[in-house]
Amino acid sequence: MDKQFEIRTDLAVEAREESLKDSKEISGVIMEQFEREGGQINISKVVVRNEAGAKAIGKPIGTYLTLEAADLWRNDGGIHREVSRSMAEQVKALLEDAGVPENGNVLVVGLGNPEITSDSLGPKVVGNLHITRILYKDGTISGIIPGVMAQTGMEAAEVIHGVVEETRPDAVIVIDALAARSVRRLGTTIQLSDTGIHPGSGVGNHRTRIDRESMGIPVIAIGAPTVVGATAIVYDTMESLMEEIEEKERYRMVQELVEPKLGPMYVTPKDIDDRVRRLSFTISEGLNIALAGDAYNEE
Repeated sequence: MDKQFEIRTDLAVEAREESLKDSKEISGVIMEQFEREGGQINISKVVVRNEAGAKAIGKPIGTYLTLEAADLWRNDGGIHREVSRSMAEQVKALLEDAGVPENGNVLVVGLGNPEITSDSLGPKVVGNLHITRILYKDGTISGIIPGVMAQTGMEAAEVIHGVVEETRPDAVIVIDALAARSVRRLGTTIQLSDTGIHPGSGVGNHRTRIDRESMGIPVIAIGAPTVVGATAIVYDTMESLMEEIEEKERYRMVQELVEPKLGPMYVTPKDIDDRVRRLSFTISEGLNIALAGDAYNEE
């Protein structure tokens, strides 16, 4: 792809797909795929092994897990429960790989602005969590919603670092709404990674990274795409209508004719309130199962 025309995405699986358009393989990046529930849930594991791989797809070195279920956006309790269970397995594996003890204390952070529906995923997830820090000494869950800089005058990373220093958790799990490259992944996809998060990077609104380096402890990031760039939608439409036009020419047309008028516009589905609500319950249920375990299931 022409680097001057870059459609942003927070999903490693999509970044890899875009990079593969320019080459048959990507050095330093490996990918595995497997299924759950008879193919209803597809899981992709992208591992960025070195700096060459990180540069190729624009993602930090680490592991990225993407859970996709085509019916996740629907009001179907069955698929949501199964996605929550699959997510719980992956969360526990990431925490174990990061060296977090089985009965470790975890701080869950809900990033985003609760006043904006497409950006409210993080706060909604924390609101649904089974908070246990006031009940137990070990194996506890605590939560915080740091707000956004426009509301607090502080970077989310600053607020989180202060809470980490005071409460001393073993790990941080950050939840945030993401930007996707493809419309079909809105409300149907959840990404987990052990690299932490760079809030706002998918929509070009860069903030201080929240990761092991900045926090001093393992940081697991969980997110779901709720918006897609308008230029990506236009490009995909052109690709469908004008297959005979070479790819480079389509990039040029979008870059010269569309981007100047639309600018950094991001689009979200008309039923985004329902999609975010369902996703928040699915993600919080997965975290409750992963972190509270049998104690949660017995209630």
